[in-house]
Amino acid sequence: MTENTVLIQPDRGQDAIPIHLVSKDGFEEWSRQLSGPQRASLEAQGFTGKGYQTAIVPDTGKDGPGWFAVGGVADVDNLSSWCMAKLAEVLPAGTYRLADSEPGPALFGWQTAQYSFTRYREDKDAKGPRVLLTGEVARIEETVAEAGAAALVRDMVNTPAEDMGPENIEAEAKKLAEKHGADFRVVRGDALASDYPMIHAVGRAAAREHSPRLVEMEWGPRDAPRIAIVGKGVSFDSGGLDVKPSSGMLLMKKDMGGSAHALALSRLIMERGLKVRLHLLIPTVENAISSNSFRPGDVLKTRKGLTVEVTNTDAEGRLILGDALAKASEDAPELIIDFATLTGAARVALGPDLPGLFTRRDETAEELLTAGKANDDAVWRLPLEDGYRDMLKSDIADMANAASGGFAGATTAALFLDRFVGEDIEWAHFDTFAWRPAAKPGRPKGGAALGLRAAWHMLKKRYG
Repeated sequence: MTENTVLIQPDRGQDAIPIHLVSKDGFEEWSRQLSGPQRASLEAQGFTGKGYQTAIVPDTGKDGPGWFAVGGVADVDNLSSWCMAKLAEVLPAGTYRLADSEPGPALFGWQTAQYSFTRYREDKDAKGPRVLLTGEVARIEETVAEAGAAALVRDMVNTPAEDMGPENIEAEAKKLAEKHGADFRVVRGDALASDYPMIHAVGRAAAREHSPRLVEMEWGPRDAPRIAIVGKGVSFDSGGLDVKPSSGMLLMKKDMGGSAHALALSRLIMERGLKVRLHLLIPTVENAISSNSFRPGDVLKTRKGLTVEVTNTDAEGRLILGDALAKASEDAPELIIDFATLTGAARVALGPDLPGLFTRRDETAEELLTAGKANDDAVWRLPLEDGYRDMLKSDIADMANAASGGFAGATTAALFLDRFVGEDIEWAHFDTFAWRPAAKPGRPKGGAALGLRAAWHMLKKRYG
């Protein structure tokens, strides 16, 4: 992907091609200022001001390239992150500026629209960078950082499991820690068995090079408010002995999407210098099948001391998160946020675009919902319904890892995690898809950061 710092530049009066933004309601009035040939050009291109429409209009009467661009938007006075993204996708390489206003939030989508994943195949249709100028210089660093974090999620999720195993996730975290001078530590393989038994059990069947591990990083002043970010890092999920069908495995390279979100959020916190003591925890495993796979019916010990009966080996993400959340809680953070591609039930309920959000406190949910709505990263709260805890009862252990019957699957998964978060700790859990099955302007098909900006802007408002 083109470096984001190239795509957004301060406007110092340099040569640039104008872009006019027009709404469908305002198109007729706006078009009256155009010449007959210009209106004819727009008519020939079918441009009416509808959202995401684009057109190129001849402008032979002025110095410059001899044309300007037009983009359709819903409301010219309230731009969104995505309203200029189609322009960024289709315009020729060059330098552009808005003719009558500043792009504001559209700076983000201008960058994300130009993302491409080229690790395994050259993008032969690449046009070169489309650079957008802005007079809002203070916005540049912020939006470049956010777009870079979103690109990190996309890159990691798009990478197949052979090249994004637990060892690669560890390497990404270590690189981030070294860049920002953070403390870094890892517990790997059989060393997990005593202190992190669920992480060990889920990951022990993988090949040695993909051995399970708990990756930790700490950063920031020790006297600052302590927050923990936890991310599910299942590099590939076969389902274990409760094996998935082939169709269910096809996208399971993305089951480490929670770890990618956690890394990206931590990157934003450190790059932007948030005044917190950050504790990042990533339990990362491959849920493989081998002679030593954990089995349905096994009872696992946990870091917290609870026992868990395995009723479904394909409900493994909550197991590894349980040990990590217990560890995070031991240092008494004032807030824990976790990200996980946890349940298909959340996708059935909310579809691919909306992460399910679970919180213990209404105030936490409101902060995240508000931040998501304001920054075009909507999330949807689902109930942490106390009455459903009985669905996780076990006849032989403290609890089961998965409820029978298929009801309230996202809620029962969140209730499982809730048992491992310390009492009175503020906690938010994102059940995110981390994937976009179809492209939208600024949001290509493939790995996706969903819930990342909601969490970041909530943290920035609270601790910035």
